[in-house]
Amino acid sequence: MEFKEVVKNRYSCKKYSSRQVEAEKLAAILEAGRLAPTAKNLQEQHIYVVQSPEILGKIDELTPCRYGAPTVLVVAFDKDNVFTYPGDKRDSGAEDAAIVATHLMLAASNEGVDSCWLNFFDPDKAAEVLGLPENEEVLMLLDLGYAAEGVGPLPNHDSRKPLSETVTYL
Repeated sequence: MEFKEVVKNRYSCKKYSSRQVEAEKLAAILEAGRLAPTAKNLQEQHIYVVQSPEILGKIDELTPCRYGAPTVLVVAFDKDNVFTYPGDKRDSGAEDAAIVATHLMLAASNEGVDSCWLNFFDPDKAAEVLGLPENEEVLMLLDLGYAAEGVGPLPNHDSRKPLSETVTYL
């Protein structure tokens, strides 16, 4: 698919069918995340693929936003392996994980797989419930699957501010 079409057509799916994402498509999505750039190439991301009913049930306890997705990717990063920026106020952890997550989301769209970026949950509770190592912080959850019949973008999907309101040339 042309990149412009991937970006234009991708939307946050709010209801999934039970159809599981095929292994080869999931592998392509995960590979796109692996190829994402990270500060100093530290590659501090860790992706957890959740497909078991037991752990999906735990995710349902963390957020109402799984929407029945048969696969959820948990995007985390190693807090002990980040680049600290000048001024010591920020580091690359959340930024790099967000780049990885964006690659995953766009690759899913390119593969014809629907997704939804989830941030409506307590990341500390998620790490605890999922039994993640203490050095890892959860950035987001990414629902993956195929939209249920009749589901599409929300009515405001194509509503965007003009560039003149969001971009300033200095």
